[in-house]
Amino acid sequence: MRYLITGGAGFIGSHLTEHLLGLGHEVVALDNLSTGTLDNLAGVSGHAGFRFVRGSVTDPASVESCMAGIDAVFHLAAAVGVFTILDKTMDSLRTNLHGTENLLDAALRHDVPILVASTSEIYGKNTASGLTEDADRIIGSPLKNRWSYAEAKALDETFAHLYAVEHGLRTVIVRPFNTVGPRQTGRYGMVIPRFVTQALAGEPLTVFGDGQQTRCFCHVHDVVPALVALLSDESAYGKVFNLGSTEQTTISQLAERVITKTGSASSIAKVPYEEAYGEGYEDMQRRIPDCTRAYEQIGFSPTRTLDDIIAAVVADRRS
Repeated sequence: MRYLITGGAGFIGSHLTEHLLGLGHEVVALDNLSTGTLDNLAGVSGHAGFRFVRGSVTDPASVESCMAGIDAVFHLAAAVGVFTILDKTMDSLRTNLHGTENLLDAALRHDVPILVASTSEIYGKNTASGLTEDADRIIGSPLKNRWSYAEAKALDETFAHLYAVEHGLRTVIVRPFNTVGPRQTGRYGMVIPRFVTQALAGEPLTVFGDGQQTRCFCHVHDVVPALVALLSDESAYGKVFNLGSTEQTTISQLAERVITKTGSASSIAKVPYEEAYGEGYEDMQRRIPDCTRAYEQIGFSPTRTLDDIIAAVVADRRS
């Protein structure tokens, strides 16, 4: 098979590239390197089955240039991270909306299946324990930049659904819940790599808000095989799947575990949301997935614990 991965130089995209090449497939990676980096692809740069194309998903010509001979598409490219969304809201909206539409158009023209990566953010402020794919969205004001990412991703899902219903495009939608692992950077707001970097430097771990927000984190090496399995399963077409762990932790507990795992002398500093993100920022107190549908479809069941994830990020930062 020959796969196109948009966002192929990103955190998840680079791991997916390695995984597919390891299975004997060919990969074309499209990335504009706005948040991704060629360093993530250093291990495959000389692989005979790999080709990198620098370009944006918002440019139809760049997308079309990658489609020759493609058998399936993983659309992972997006403007990601809280800081990116808040600092470049308009650009982020254009990337996430127009980019997805361009990829869906291309997949339809070439008659190939496409997996669209959405996000757990689309659930917004729904604090139910065990969010199912059919759970209601509870979103704040559209005038708050905080929710623009969730709104764009929800529209991406609607686009993908309508392309499937109205045009017969073979689509799969996935909603990852806090995928973490080696190569992820804390630069754009991702909490575990940020905590690990601070701990290894002996700096205070900055916990935003009161630290009682509950989250689940899933190792990228558990998520990547699930992406491949779902796009390879014709009975998954037209469906949406949560992908995440159900091991819960508060952000304060997470900070304590990172300090313990790194052996750091760092302290924990609580930072008000307004100071971290600006006035009017809203967060959600709980986000726990129900991944029953993915388990029943492909046997998805993460095997790596939160301690495994922290250890992997620590080893990556130390190296």
